[in-house]
Amino acid sequence: MDTKMNEIILVPTDFSEVCANAANQAAEAAKLLNSKVVLLHVINSETKAFLKNENLAPGSIDEKLQEIAAQLKTNYGISVEYLVREGSIFTEIGEVVKDLGIGMVFLGTHGKVGLQHLTGSYALKVVTSSTAPTIVVQKRPFSQGYKDIVLPITSEAGPLEKTRWAVYIAKKFDATIHIFLVGEASDPVYNASKQIADYLAKNNVKYTQQTSEKSKNFSKQVVDYATSLNADLIMIMTNPEKGLGTFLLGSYDEEIIFNASQIPVMCINPRKFNFEVLGL
Repeated sequence: MDTKMNEIILVPTDFSEVCANAANQAAEAAKLLNSKVVLLHVINSETKAFLKNENLAPGSIDEKLQEIAAQLKTNYGISVEYLVREGSIFTEIGEVVKDLGIGMVFLGTHGKVGLQHLTGSYALKVVTSSTAPTIVVQKRPFSQGYKDIVLPITSEAGPLEKTRWAVYIAKKFDATIHIFLVGEASDPVYNASKQIADYLAKNNVKYTQQTSEKSKNFSKQVVDYATSLNADLIMIMTNPEKGLGTFLLGSYDEEIIFNASQIPVMCINPRKFNFEVLGL
């Protein structure tokens, strides 16, 4: 299995509590995935205003990152580096992902307004600015890894790539995948769910399958189902915007990403996949 694409996990931070939680979750994952963590802070006009208001020297950003990196190294026994960029977090995260070959991003968010405080960015735009999968983290702490993962299936397009990631994460964390199929599934969607179940079985991944109620809010049912399982992760797929090289999230995705149960959500942007999954 080629795991090159997963050797580096990126954590953008504004030094808030929720970003600290994202860093801790990334470190836990890095320990199991044998990955390195890179902390990123993007300096913009709001950063400069914050430093001025707090009477802090520009070098205090590096000091803070050094302190967090040292704590993560000590607590988790992993390799941690940090990086400071200047510009917009929307473009800089994507650039860092490309420059360093980032495999995964952990993004702490306070709600729809994402990295508040120093950056003032919007979480949804950050999620769609990078080709690397992004795990959106709220304040809920990381318990014992990703043991129960919910995989919503709404169309025949896209689920196979999501399944590749599901298999990879499930194998690393010894997780159970819970397929959640939309109630009004067409034959192609139903067939896709059967194919996914076959792939999971072929790769020796534990799974269950449930169908949502018809004519009800599917995203709410996804969250309610995940909450009833005390799930550790929900996996969704973004949609590529034709011809523009960017990705889109709809209201369905937003309701899941900012769920009140604060279950982490892995948002997968379509990309070339670099590790082998049997039968895919």
